[in-house]
Amino acid sequence: MIGPESPSIPPWSASKIVQGNFAGTFRDSLEGKQPMKTLRWGIWMAAGLLVVSVPAIAQNENEGQGRAVVTVLARHEADTPASVPQRDLKVEVNGKKSTVTGWKSLQGTVEMVVLMDSSSRSSLGTQLEEVARFIQRLPPNVRVAVAYMQNGQAHLTGPLSDDRTTALHSIHLPGGGPGSSGSPYFCLSDLAQHWPSADTSARREVVMVTDGVDNFERRFDPGDPYVDAAIKDSVRAGLIVYALYWHGRGPGENADTQTDSGQNLLLMVTDATGGKSYWEGFGNPVSFEPYFTDLNRRLANQYELSFLTPLNGKSDVASMKLHFAAPGEKADAPHEVMVFREGVAQQ
Repeated sequence: MIGPESPSIPPWSASKIVQGNFAGTFRDSLEGKQPMKTLRWGIWMAAGLLVVSVPAIAQNENEGQGRAVVTVLARHEADTPASVPQRDLKVEVNGKKSTVTGWKSLQGTVEMVVLMDSSSRSSLGTQLEEVARFIQRLPPNVRVAVAYMQNGQAHLTGPLSDDRTTALHSIHLPGGGPGSSGSPYFCLSDLAQHWPSADTSARREVVMVTDGVDNFERRFDPGDPYVDAAIKDSVRAGLIVYALYWHGRGPGENADTQTDSGQNLLLMVTDATGGKSYWEGFGNPVSFEPYFTDLNRRLANQYELSFLTPLNGKSDVASMKLHFAAPGEKADAPHEVMVFREGVAQQ
């Protein structure tokens, strides 16, 4: 999927050609059919072909491939994004220049899980009608499921389905017990590791409704191991994560420092996966509707970026930076991607 096969002669074929030509030349020289000058020419040709074939093998062994979902939007919301050609893109992976091999608009199946924090207060009930309306209005190419964060796991209420009624019937008020979800990042990791579908061709999108506070480390820690694990698991599973901030506790339990910590941790996750975080200051938003409108706009303007990049080790998560030369548009690309050794099937 990365590109056409190289037309160069495979190394093993080159060695056979060299062996055959050299053996014939040497035999004819012994029998007096070829002069020694021809023999010397055959030796030099053999040496040259062997030297050329070795770097080709090394290059394949040190090359990886990857892909990422990039959202392209017009800078002014009322405008329609222009078509962005592949030549306007430049990619760096782990700080190394990489080759863009594919760039196409995505119109196929989307799989979405709306993941709500069970420790959210019952006041979230005022927004459940908007959540239901968002699900009801999703495009027909979206299969959706609802899940709740409970005890460090993502509990799905049903399978991914294009039947909106199934998902709508599973929406209910969160329990509201402080700490009932442990850490939202445990739950995200669990969802990534047990994604409810084996369709690797579909886009995988997650909408988290949570305060983002890690109950095991309530102060902001950019090196939080649970957040880092959630990011890595999400990238390996190909998830694009969006976060809608909502207070998960009573006023005495949700100091500004914890709110700031939760929002910043969520931002780390959404930036890494190519999604977006939504919030209004330290309080709960009056409405989710503007967020859902923006999210639908993003689903309609996503591209698949494919690339080749130097890879010295095994397949793994790597940092990515996209340089986007389109002044009228803006691009949201994941900061981390999965890079596979060339020839290894992408998950």
